[in-house]
Amino acid sequence: MNNMKPSGIEGFGDIPADWETNKMAYVFSFGKGLSITKEDLQDEGIPSITYGDIHSRFGFQINPEVDGVRCVDFRYLRTARNSLLQFGDFIFADTSEDIAGSGNFTHLNSHAPAFAGYHTITARSKREVSVRFMAYLFDSEPFRNQIRNSVSGVKVFSITQSIIKSAKLLLPPLHEQRAIAAFLDERCGQVDVIIADLERQVELLRRYKKSLISETVTKGLDKNVPMRDSGIGWIGTMPSHWKMKRLKFLGTARNGLTYNPDDIVDEDKGTLVLRSSNIQNDKLAFEDNVYVRCPIPREIVLQKNDILICSRNGSQALIGKCALIDEKTAGQTYGAFMCVFRSQYNRFIHYVFLSDIFNYYLGTFLTSTVNQLTNMNLYNMTIPIPMDIKEQMDIVNSLDSKCADVDSLIFEKLRSIETVWKYKLSLIYEYVTGKKRVSS
Repeated sequence: MNNMKPSGIEGFGDIPADWETNKMAYVFSFGKGLSITKEDLQDEGIPSITYGDIHSRFGFQINPEVDGVRCVDFRYLRTARNSLLQFGDFIFADTSEDIAGSGNFTHLNSHAPAFAGYHTITARSKREVSVRFMAYLFDSEPFRNQIRNSVSGVKVFSITQSIIKSAKLLLPPLHEQRAIAAFLDERCGQVDVIIADLERQVELLRRYKKSLISETVTKGLDKNVPMRDSGIGWIGTMPSHWKMKRLKFLGTARNGLTYNPDDIVDEDKGTLVLRSSNIQNDKLAFEDNVYVRCPIPREIVLQKNDILICSRNGSQALIGKCALIDEKTAGQTYGAFMCVFRSQYNRFIHYVFLSDIFNYYLGTFLTSTVNQLTNMNLYNMTIPIPMDIKEQMDIVNSLDSKCADVDSLIFEKLRSIETVWKYKLSLIYEYVTGKKRVSS
């Protein structure tokens, strides 16, 4: 570790003596994406990379021609050329629904025309740099933490050009930037193959779990009972003594709490507000909590066995994810992008919600511009249900046991993914900070 010097940047530690440090503002010029909305997107035209595309994490780079990016009309080539991208430009999302996503970015890996879309900030290098090195640097934890420590917002975390301009960079000599990038491309590519295989295994287990649940909540446990046609495509046949019930006849749904930034307080001074990030893998999670001190209507104070549902989200894939409220979490509340369904049958209905029901119904009311499950949408969903509480609980107990076994396997795979991810992050950190050198 010879010829090192302090970087002067929190988290980066010592760096090679011949490396530079500088603010983003002196290395990149900045712009913003198109002032448009989802309604302006179409299937043909010039690709427009929005903040949603960035958060979908195509990786460090995006090629709009192959990555399924939606388009805007050709007229923007005349009226909004300042938002037109060039090969190698970086595009940052200027909002995120959780602080971990603050600083998410991609860079353009195509010479074909493309725009930066809504809720984006663009960065174009003013000096010759390795785009791939910069991508690894931008994804390192110390750089990310510079952004995260500066973001603001409650429901969303917002970044500005000023925040990104103030972030500090490490700048090895250009030949070393290129050598580091090539080395990390190879080594991280090997790691990504391992991660992709583990993620495939997790997805297969999740599909198996969903199919197990769907089969059980539509066919029951006794395979010898008479069956009849349900009249609903995702259900097919069901036990003849079961009922088809709209959810509005089984329980009630309520939207969550709207609160202001000034209502946010420390954990020991307020009430926990559950949000989308508090549901992970069909279970409650408490790694990203928000607490508020403000009036909370009695009807949105959580009760044991309430079903918490994500009803609004930037990603349609997250609409409908849900979790059952346990005794420990009762007495807390939930945010405005969530809803709660409450009924005496919730232990059974929770499993129905974990089946294929949302895959079937969401397509009937979600559009490219509206990502929202309203209470009316929820009430109009029809589910199969045995009205005998004992039969419901037999099904619930059976699924509790079987799903616990599958969840255990999923947990082990996810833990392996986390371990490999940590190795990848440490690998990137060591080389983008010069703790380990690459011969160039």
